[in-house]
Amino acid sequence: MMESLYDVQQLLKRFGVIIYLGKRIYDIELMSQEVKQLFDNHLIDQPTYLKAWAILKREHRVERMREDL
Repeated sequence: MMESLYDVQQLLKRFGVIIYLGKRIYDIELMSQEVKQLFDNHLIDQPTYLKAWAILKREHRVERMREDL
């Protein structure tokens, strides 16, 4: 069960997708696009997509707050 950004990374890794751009917020944005592509191509189901999307949205919000400090 996915609960963290690491879990989303592991989901993407199962499909051969490894993301590292050097800045965490950019990584999260690209992961969001990749997860959407997996869902659009019927490679992951809707509950998995929604859980991954919620995690990524939360982490993106945290990073934005961290950058604003």
